[in-house]
Amino acid sequence: MKIHESAENYLETILILSHQKPQVRSIDIANELGFSKPSVSVAMKNLRENGYITVDGDGFIRLTQAGLDIAEMIYERHTLISTWLIRLGVNPKTAAEDACRIEHVISAESFEAIKKHVGPQPESTAAK
Repeated sequence: MKIHESAENYLETILILSHQKPQVRSIDIANELGFSKPSVSVAMKNLRENGYITVDGDGFIRLTQAGLDIAEMIYERHTLISTWLIRLGVNPKTAAEDACRIEHVISAESFEAIKKHVGPQPESTAAK
């Protein structure tokens, strides 16, 4: 389940957008990430070819189970690490930026140790 950081970011963005909108399209992803539509289109083609998303005839993007598993893992890492850093006194903007980098490189073992140390987290409304 090892994929590139950029693919993880796209999958996480699709997950977040899918909780904010009834349908997600490439333009929504481009607007959210500040990328060009052609760049997003290439990324969506790669994600589709690798089995992480489906795109229907209307251009609506949905995560496959494999894509959802990765997106949820990255999102959980992001929210827990950013919350943890904020609790440690890091300003929220810096905490979010640092969490975005850390979430891709931290080992499962280290993340689980942090998760255990931090304790139960309230469910995020963004993932509902």
